Amino acid sequence: MERTNLGRTGLQVGVAGLGCGGSSRLGTRTDKSRAESVTLVRQALDLGVNLLDTAARYGTEEIVGEAIAAVPRDNVVISTKARLHEDGAEAPHPPTALVEGLEDSLRRLGTDCIDVFHVHGVLPQHYEHARQNVVPALLAEKDKGKFLHLGITEYASVDTGQTMLVRAVEDDCWEVIMVAFHMMNQKPRQRIFAHTRRHGIGTLNMFAVRDIFSKPARLSDAMRALAADGRVPERFATIDDPLGFLVHDGGATSVIDAAYRFARHEPGVDVVLTGTGDSDHLRANVASILKPPLPAEDLATLRELFGDLDGVGLDPPNPASRS
Repeated sequence: MERTNLGRTGLQVGVAGLGCGGSSRLGTRTDKSRAESVTLVRQALDLGVNLLDTAARYGTEEIVGEAIAAVPRDNVVISTKARLHEDGAEAPHPPTALVEGLEDSLRRLGTDCIDVFHVHGVLPQHYEHARQNVVPALLAEKDKGKFLHLGITEYASVDTGQTMLVRAVEDDCWEVIMVAFHMMNQKPRQRIFAHTRRHGIGTLNMFAVRDIFSKPARLSDAMRALAADGRVPERFATIDDPLGFLVHDGGATSVIDAAYRFARHEPGVDVVLTGTGDSDHLRANVASILKPPLPAEDLATLRELFGDLDGVGLDPPNPASRS
């Protein structure tokens, strides 16, 4: 496993991280038993993955805690999160709720210190509350040794223009961010990564593969809609395999392989998260992340075709997805 620095945190992390949420939530949304989910986490560790990203909302913190109970604490980097608001609620949670969430996460994970604790899914209208009220309360807990580094994650399917993160990357309090970036959502290159690289903010990429890449029908529907709106060339409305140009000798072995490699080698992406409940998918996804970059010609084509798209392929996780 190739290692990299997670921004200015000083944490050395594998370039592939295990996402314990997403569509499968370590298999808890399908037919996996708790024991099988624990085994999956341990298989990721065996592959060299050392960053495990979970959240109270995912319901997988206890699984992660059980999986790492016998692992030397310095061998694993734990990233978890507490939500700033509930879906459908107008007002965000008060700082005390996130402090309580931190305590609950420590208990469920079975550790006395979390490596990265994120304010989770922050909407633009709640950012000032997070910055002015929540951050001081959490930094007081950091001073007590309960976590090492403060992070923030976007709500990509709602804030498709990444308005919140554009503001957050200019504030010194955030050491790590979680960002949505993929082959058809390339705007973070200018909006986000130019700033994170300059300020030494660590980045976890959570959206390398979405349904738009793993489900051919979803991709075809999206391409027809984009072509009708004049956002991609007209020919994409009728192509059966619109991203097939990426799969060839010397190129990617599949669209999913291409998607992971595209995200992995983007300057500014520190860790590509892969979430799955299937051990075969885990091994294949990690292998893709560890492959060389896509051919320069394919990268140029992706940038030419999709570099100006905004808000495409940012659907919330689909429980039926397996990639």
